[in-house]
Amino acid sequence: MTKHRKAMVGRAGLFGAVASLLLSGGAASAEEFFKFEGGKLQRPTGYREWVYVGTPLTPNDMNDGKAGFPEFHSVYIDPASWAHWKKTGEFREGAILMKEMITVGSKSAASGDGYFMGDFHGLEATIKSKKLFPKEPGNWAYFTFTTADHQTLEKSAAPEPASVCNSCHAKIAADDWVFTQYYPVLGGAKGKGEEGTGGKQDKLEHLSMPAR
Repeated sequence: MTKHRKAMVGRAGLFGAVASLLLSGGAASAEEFFKFEGGKLQRPTGYREWVYVGTPLTPNDMNDGKAGFPEFHSVYIDPASWAHWKKTGEFREGAILMKEMITVGSKSAASGDGYFMGDFHGLEATIKSKKLFPKEPGNWAYFTFTTADHQTLEKSAAPEPASVCNSCHAKIAADDWVFTQYYPVLGGAKGKGEEGTGGKQDKLEHLSMPAR
C-alpha cells in the first residue's frame, strides 16, 4: 500500500471514529456544542448541521393579529442529545436546542395559498443543565441573540428570566418542559433507537395534538 493510500485510509478511519462518537449517545460532551464565557452563552455555530426537528408557526392571521410568536420557528437539536433521546426518551444533561426564527413571507405559491418562509428574524437557544442551572425549573435556561431591531445577532447572551419562558412550558409541554407534542420527529423517535430514525416502519404514526 502506498503512503498516499495509507494516509487516505487513516483519515477515513479518523472521520468515522468522530462520527461514531457524536452519534453514539452520551459520548460527546456538552462543551462540544456550546460554550460559556463570563456567564454568557457564546452564540453557537453550525447548528444547521444538527438534527432538524420541526418548524411550528402561530401566524397573526389566526390570532387576531396579536400572535405572541408570529414567525416560523425552525428547531434543531445537537446530535449527541438526539442520540440520547432516541435511546432513552429523555433529554440529557447538556442538551441544547436552537430555534431559528423566520418571518412569514409570501402567502401564495404555485402550489396554492399558504404560509411560506420569508426572512431570518432572530435566533434563540435553550439548554438543559443541572450543573449550570441548578435552580431553574427542569434545569432549563433560555437565551436570545436577537437584537431589538431584528437586524443583527448578539455574539453572546445571558439567560432570560425563568418567568419569561417557563410559564407556558410548565402548563403544556409534554416532555421535560419541551413541547414535543408539536414535533413529530421528536415524538416518533422517543426511546425507539434506530426505529426512530425515519423510514424504518411501514405504518405512519399519529402523534400530533388533535385539531380544534
